[in-house]
Amino acid sequence: MKNRKIGLHTFMAVPAFALYCLFFIYPLTKGIGMSLTNWNGYGQAEFIGLKNFVDFFKDSRAISDIKTTVLFALGSAPLLNIVGLLYALLMNSKFKGKSVARACIYMPAIISPLIMGYIWYLLLQPGRGVIFNLLNQMGHPEWFPNWMSSYTSEIVVLVLVNVWQYAGMTMIIYLAGLQNISQDLYDAAMIDGATGWQSFRFITLPLLVPSIRINVVTNIIGSLSVFDIVMSLTSGGPGYQTETLSIYIMRMCYGSKTGYSTAVAMIMFLIVLIPVLISLRLTLSLIHISEPTRP
Repeated sequence: MKNRKIGLHTFMAVPAFALYCLFFIYPLTKGIGMSLTNWNGYGQAEFIGLKNFVDFFKDSRAISDIKTTVLFALGSAPLLNIVGLLYALLMNSKFKGKSVARACIYMPAIISPLIMGYIWYLLLQPGRGVIFNLLNQMGHPEWFPNWMSSYTSEIVVLVLVNVWQYAGMTMIIYLAGLQNISQDLYDAAMIDGATGWQSFRFITLPLLVPSIRINVVTNIIGSLSVFDIVMSLTSGGPGYQTETLSIYIMRMCYGSKTGYSTAVAMIMFLIVLIPVLISLRLTLSLIHISEPTRP
């Protein structure tokens, strides 16, 4: 009977495993093979070994793109989790108009990031944007600085726009975790004389670890693979100053360097995979720590 159950479970897993191989394993192995060629997208591919990878690390533009991508992720991923958690704590409390507030916070996340980037560009465009014109009519155009005047200000604007749009998605996951925490735990803590911070530190945070794990992983992946917001707000410019790896891959591919762009995609896959594995490992250890010990 036991062997029969194992056989049935294995049989039921075959469709999922087949889809996994079709949409992940096959493209990955195909991409690895393509990254070792000089294929231009339409002609005959020629095997060149690791030359694409060597050329990538010799390209100053590519190294700058790695820097921009990592800086964006370092600013975006933590802020998304912090702002999302604060939103969730606020939305978990009782006040009038809570449903409307939730909808308003989440609404930007359902809009295409490309469209959202163009909307913000129309608002923030230096010298011609909506905000600049409003301040100019008020007689104070100097109140609106040129946010594209420096690399730092461009990264800050890109991060803030991304956080504003996607904090609602992070909030929803945290809110689901908060609503699964029993009120009896907080009542018992209050009877024992625990402060609000102590209840948050020893009850809320440990029980939110699964939600934290989901949000951290998804925000790391989304931030390191950012494309739409940057493309619509700055187009990677001026020059290639704010270009990310995703945009670099797209431009190399359409520049008849398909083999090279695939090699860059493999490098980007590793850049995303390493912090994701580290975060999964850390959050898994936090889950074990937060689990109550049984006698």
